Amino acid sequence: MDKNEIKALAEEFLKDSPGYYLVDVLVAAGNAITVEIDNDNGVNIDDCATLSRNLESKLDRDAEDFELTVTSAGLTSPLKTPRQYKKYEGKEVETLTKKGEKLKGTLTSSNENGFTIEISKMVKTEGAKRKTEVKEEQTFNYDEVKYTKYQLKF
Repeated sequence: MDKNEIKALAEEFLKDSPGYYLVDVLVAAGNAITVEIDNDNGVNIDDCATLSRNLESKLDRDAEDFELTVTSAGLTSPLKTPRQYKKYEGKEVETLTKKGEKLKGTLTSSNENGFTIEISKMVKTEGAKRKTEVKEEQTFNYDEVKYTKYQLKF
């Protein structure tokens, strides 16, 4: 199965669905296709089912057999698109850089090229008896990180 063809079909359908956007398309061995979508206000199962039926109607099982799964981007899944980063601005995230540094902080801003997180550190300043909390912003390009995930708080 052609990943780009499936991506194009999904994007064509989603352009008429307000707020929805394509996050990723995966085609694994045995033509196991996973289409991941998101919405700024959440995704419901009916929308996944509607997209699944639409894609099934446009793909030819007689030409090539496949397994199709349409799912929403999970809360614990890594952020994959700039739009997802925008959705989680102001929220707590965990980022693992390609250098192996794991950082937790607040996603303060994002754009098409990268994002900024605000990190709190305990620092002992010269002459002080105790460490004080210092907030520091760090900016990353998307290609500098292995993943960024939303941090669930209970």
